[in-house]
Amino acid sequence: MKRRLSALVLAGALLCGGRVYAHHSFAATYVENQQLSIEGEIVQFAYRNPHALLQIVAPDARHQMQRWTVEWEARGQLDREGVTGMTLKAGDRVIITGNPGRNASDHWLRVLTIVRPKDGWKWNVSAASMR
Repeated sequence: MKRRLSALVLAGALLCGGRVYAHHSFAATYVENQQLSIEGEIVQFAYRNPHALLQIVAPDARHQMQRWTVEWEARGQLDREGVTGMTLKAGDRVIITGNPGRNASDHWLRVLTIVRPKDGWKWNVSAASMR
């Protein structure tokens, strides 16, 4: 009985540890000491875990239209902040400021702020989210 319990505890610890290890480092993916702003139209809002994603069509630094992938908070965090799957919709024009991805040609951002100019809706990253 003790051997079985020990095996279960060990298996549980390995599974939990594996999940923590599997979460990516924002510093490995994004340039955290740089910020970039884009203004464009939402193509898709994936309200999901582990992170919500926005697809935005917006110009790059050379004024060429690009499809940007914007990584946001986890769904549970957004829920607690009053954001729902209906807060943003395809066609909404937004201004997003965030940390650019390490590979600029991938057109990825990690959200710091979102503004929807048509009605003034705003979202800012919280200090707790930056950990």
